[in-house]
Amino acid sequence: MSVPELSADEITALLDAHPAWELAREGKAIARTFRFEDFSEAWGFMSRVALLAEVQDHHPEWFNVYNRVEVTLTTHDAGTSGGLSARDARMAASIDALA
Repeated sequence: MSVPELSADEITALLDAHPAWELAREGKAIARTFRFEDFSEAWGFMSRVALLAEVQDHHPEWFNVYNRVEVTLTTHDAGTSGGLSARDARMAASIDALA
């Protein structure tokens, strides 16, 4: 089942509301890098995001090295080949609230 993609205006509103995020993958995703004091803080952040992801049933793509966590949000079943959806907007807001 396909999830509706955000319109160009909705993507603009998403980025305006969450300026630390940037478009990625030719506009099909948003990405943000978080930096923490150490690995333990980074891991704790990832654990809290993982709990949110389970509740929202929307899981980020991420990469972690020591104190850095790179997060990418996209909806794989949006439109015909993936893209941004309201799920990504909700997850970005939730992650920003944790950071």
